[in-house]
Amino acid sequence: MELPIRTHYDMLGGEQGIRQLVNRFYDLMDELPEAWELRKIHQQDLQSARDKLFKFLSGWLGGPGLYEAEYGHPRLRARHMPFPVDTQMRDQWLMCINQALDEQVSDELFKLQLKSSFANVADHMRNRAG
Repeated sequence: MELPIRTHYDMLGGEQGIRQLVNRFYDLMDELPEAWELRKIHQQDLQSARDKLFKFLSGWLGGPGLYEAEYGHPRLRARHMPFPVDTQMRDQWLMCINQALDEQVSDELFKLQLKSSFANVADHMRNRAG
C-alpha cells in the first residue's frame, strides 16, 4: 500500500494555511519599521500583492497552480526587475516571511526546509548591488 504524498502545501494546511502565511507576511511588512524600505515599493493597498503571492505559493508549494492558470509562467526574476531588489530588500523580505513561518510552523525541520527554499528564491531576485 502506497502512502499518499504530502506536499508542502498540505503540510502548511492547504489553502487556509497558505492564506494565513501570506496574510501574516504582509501584515508584518506593513507593521515592522525594519521592513519600511520593502513596504514602500508596494502599492498602498496590499490586496493584489496578497492575492498574487497566495496564488504563486499555492503552486510552488505543491498545491493547485493558481498563478500559472491566471498569469502564465511566474518568471519571478523578470517580474521583479522593475523593483530595486538589493541585499537589504532581500533581507527585509526574508525577515517577514521567516517571522511568519516561526509563528505558524511548529515542525522545526519542515520550517528549516521552507526557510532555505525561500532564502534561495529571495537571493535569486536580487538585481542591484549592495
